[in-house]
Amino acid sequence: MKIGFIGLGNMARAIIGGIISNAGVEPKDIYGSDISTTAADEAALTYLINTGTVNSTVAEEADILFLAVKPQFMDEALKTFKDDVSKDCVVVSIAPGKTLQYFEDNLGKKTKVVRCMPNTPALVGEGCTGCCKNEYVTEEDMVKVMKLLKSFGRAVEVPESQMDAVVGVSGSAPAYVFMFIEAMADAAVAAGMPRNKAYEFAAQAVMGSAKMVLETGKHPGELKDMVCSPGGTTIQAVKVLEEKNFRGAIIDAVEACIDKSKCL
Repeated sequence: MKIGFIGLGNMARAIIGGIISNAGVEPKDIYGSDISTTAADEAALTYLINTGTVNSTVAEEADILFLAVKPQFMDEALKTFKDDVSKDCVVVSIAPGKTLQYFEDNLGKKTKVVRCMPNTPALVGEGCTGCCKNEYVTEEDMVKVMKLLKSFGRAVEVPESQMDAVVGVSGSAPAYVFMFIEAMADAAVAAGMPRNKAYEFAAQAVMGSAKMVLETGKHPGELKDMVCSPGGTTIQAVKVLEEKNFRGAIIDAVEACIDKSKCL
């Protein structure tokens, strides 16, 4: 099986790293192109894959073709290879806002398309990817695609109607979490803790808490209550967060992200 990448930015390279490490794909079977020779050279040097700047060559070779192109550049990119995608190739897009119908219309044939939204923790093998497929993708095709997506974290299939929500709650969410970690660390620094230790404590607290949600299956509210002892320190912090509309601000932010995704 040959895997192609059009676009070799950070996310594409994270995916390539996961595929080589965990999906049993050899570097010699991965082809990539990028308008930037620097990006292409870096991917070739790091992963020993076949790279260049010609999209059509990659499309011709690929059994599964990842489109790692920003949505605003997708129209122009498609023109460079749309006639070179074979009928059996599965096209996997990671561009937010670009629908299955968009690719069917612009590729001009009954192309197999999987739309997905990964996030940047894929860079450390802890990504979360939501994905959906069109009617031409077979179950066998989807098994192969999901194996690749799971090589750099979790992957969950959802209806296409939920893909904009995936962008809000997962694709863009690392930015919100990084802000949360930074703010907690700032408070610890104000209390006298060295910044490097403050970041370590805050980041580990977030990672451990997330792992508890995923591995225990308990409701986040139940896990919160487990930390809030009567008359203790934690419930005082929770009280302030509620007074400052913490949850409402998060909901508003995610909704704004979803609305923007729908407009792309």
